[in-house]
Amino acid sequence: MPFTVLVINPGSTSTKIGAFEDGRELFTESVCHSAEELAPFHTIASQFAFRERHIRDALAARGFDAKRLSAVVGRGGLLKPIPGGVYRVNDAMTATMREARFGEHASNLGALIAEALGKEFGVPSFIADPVVVDELEPVARVAGHKDFSRLSIFHALNQKACARRWARENGKAYEDSDLIVVHMGGGVSVGLHRKGRVVDVNQALNGEGPFSPERSGTLPAGELVKLCFSGRKTEKEVLKMITGQGGFVSLLGTNDMREVERRHKAGDAEATLYYEAFIYNVAKAVGALAAANSGKLDAIILTGGIAYGKDVVEGLAARCGWIAPIVVYPGEGELEALAAAGMRALSDPSCVMEYSA
Repeated sequence: MPFTVLVINPGSTSTKIGAFEDGRELFTESVCHSAEELAPFHTIASQFAFRERHIRDALAARGFDAKRLSAVVGRGGLLKPIPGGVYRVNDAMTATMREARFGEHASNLGALIAEALGKEFGVPSFIADPVVVDELEPVARVAGHKDFSRLSIFHALNQKACARRWARENGKAYEDSDLIVVHMGGGVSVGLHRKGRVVDVNQALNGEGPFSPERSGTLPAGELVKLCFSGRKTEKEVLKMITGQGGFVSLLGTNDMREVERRHKAGDAEATLYYEAFIYNVAKAVGALAAANSGKLDAIILTGGIAYGKDVVEGLAARCGWIAPIVVYPGEGELEALAAAGMRALSDPSCVMEYSA
């Protein structure tokens, strides 16, 4: 009997859903939410009924029979740091999401909606590889001052899915592979996947690693401290400079990499400098992780929306191709990754983990 999985990926201005049967896409859909629609909700958790209704309406409009479902898988949100993998949605998890104990983010709704629909349809609900996946080895946590420790917050879902895809396509187990995965989207995360664990990765959410379309990446520490105490910026404004209004938004006034490339090809010297600096910084991050793994790598995987850009890929290949073969899996593939996680959970229940508060 085939497994049919419903997947749910809540984002800041949309809710993406999809249904997959034994890994084959039945349909996907993105429901957009305007700022006006979301304005009445003062917390992410309070959007629950609004988002769930849109999902139900989308399923009804397609005439989708919920009785065929085997599981519901939601995007994982801001939980405590946990190892990667598939987790059953349980009371400890949903309590954490409702109370936003580790922060507010639209992905927190993934577990809540998955649990509600799973209970109604009589099927299990799961999440997989949330952004807080933390598998760092001890030396990677050391930040150089006893008051600080490096954190692991990155595009875990897509990075893990791409690493598993490469292993499957090359007849290897993910747990036997050494890979660097570079996710390039609104933010950039570069992770070292050693034998099935992401043992080092930049904290891509706010202020570490290469700059990106919307994030500043690592800034000069001394200058940043001076700015924070200058009185010119509030804490909120500084954080917005780092995430949301950093990177190409600050440098060129756009968060669209296609626009950056257009200006670069049109001969805009400023755009060319920043475009080349982006490739340079990403390549440096790859090189650093290659050194961290003593140069022993099976492949370097480029993924995320920016990986659709032929020139960016060629630029990174020119700088990093001598380290290991370059493989390109463009796009984010989050719905497919959630569906694959649901299939793993259904096929091998022993791989499913329990979240504890």
